[in-house]
Amino acid sequence: MVALSVILFPPLVIAFLLVMERVEEPLRRPAGPREVAEFLSTATPGEVDTLANSGIRRAITRWRRRRASRVRREAEPPVV
Repeated sequence: MVALSVILFPPLVIAFLLVMERVEEPLRRPAGPREVAEFLSTATPGEVDTLANSGIRRAITRWRRRRASRVRREAEPPVV
């Protein structure tokens, strides 16, 4: 059992690090002026509230998530 743990632990740690890098990459990307202008013109009241309470970074992240989910829904073919 110990030998199995010794063999499997390094690949599992590396896999975890690779997944976390993918998760963190969008968080490190700063918001550009065009993206901020688009946010201000299309933000929902909840996103504006997040902007007021938590700052631009969290509000832009919430807005990006909403926009990405909308794009995913539009890309799916309609169910007939």
